[in-house]
Amino acid sequence: MKFWKMNGAGNDFIILNNLEEHLPLEAIPQIARTLCRRRMSIGADGLMVVEAADQGGDFKMLFFNSDGSEGEMCGNGARCICRYGFENGLAREAQAVETAAGMVFGRRIDRRLYRVRLNDPAVIKLDCPVEVDGVRYACSYVELGDPGLPHAVVPYHNLQNADENELRELGRKIRWNPAFPKGANVNFYELTGEDQYTEQGEIALVGQMLDRAQVELAGGQVRMDLYIAF
Repeated sequence: MKFWKMNGAGNDFIILNNLEEHLPLEAIPQIARTLCRRRMSIGADGLMVVEAADQGGDFKMLFFNSDGSEGEMCGNGARCICRYGFENGLAREAQAVETAAGMVFGRRIDRRLYRVRLNDPAVIKLDCPVEVDGVRYACSYVELGDPGLPHAVVPYHNLQNADENELRELGRKIRWNPAFPKGANVNFYELTGEDQYTEQGEIALVGQMLDRAQVELAGGQVRMDLYIAF
């Protein structure tokens, strides 16, 4: 079985081309759990599987978390899959990728840089505070696409010096907070300058910026443009 290993802004992924591998779909959750297990296997945050398009795109991406659960889409993964599609002849420099959350459009900028236009947000709740262990945290809630990929966006003071274990535990508790019936990808951020953010987790700063932002991540830098159409 052939695979690619890629990372986008620190999120790492395994990519399988099921147009060639012909793996049964019912087996992929177990394959994801096996391959994504760190230190015991390849290790990754998630598994992306390329399938044939059926909605007019260049190809379809199926996304599986490391625990085998299926996700709607992943923004960092979308840039990786766009590069994979171009370099493997599945699409040209401008491409359309089908996902469970809707169509994602990508464009090649150069050999390493790809720009993606993520799904429109189906839900935006800018004031959605959550309570964890008696502490009330400011929070915004966003679902990208339809069905929506849920994100909880939480401001966090002195994020760069935060204890990673404490942050991870807080993120786990917020992820499964009753306020989010289907769970949420948790994103901590801190405003560090005009239109500049430091962020931990997936990128979901919709509603927290004006029209453009530069985000510093552990795995690199991401520039974002926001187009609002209400």
